[in-house]
Amino acid sequence: MSGFHAWNRFAAVNDEFVPIHMDDDAGRRAGNPGAFGMGNLQFAYLHAALRQWIGDDGQILEVACQFRAPNLRGLTTITRGRIVALRDQGRETVVDLEVWTETEEGTVMAPGSATVMVPKSVSEGWAVEDLNL
Repeated sequence: MSGFHAWNRFAAVNDEFVPIHMDDDAGRRAGNPGAFGMGNLQFAYLHAALRQWIGDDGQILEVACQFRAPNLRGLTTITRGRIVALRDQGRETVVDLEVWTETEEGTVMAPGSATVMVPKSVSEGWAVEDLNL
């Protein structure tokens, strides 16, 4: 669940105590219903989901996303992904993905892309498909 607890921890690590992320009045003055979570926290959620999915032997080669909707307090942020291409690279497989964060209602907040590399033993049986990251 998105809220001040997670935002405060992220802000502390990144020295990002910006009023629009901590104060409802500042968030409203910025055109939102209240304070809203940091965009880079959504990026961190995507990165963490990829890391968990590929395991210790995989490598994250690239991740990018765009912040399209605010991460408002009380929302449940879900990470999702879809394999769009698999490329054989010797003993490894390079995997291109579409990745995004969304709300429980399916509103996409941060669409993006990622490229990871995993040992072939990990990617056996993978196909172009939707994933639950």
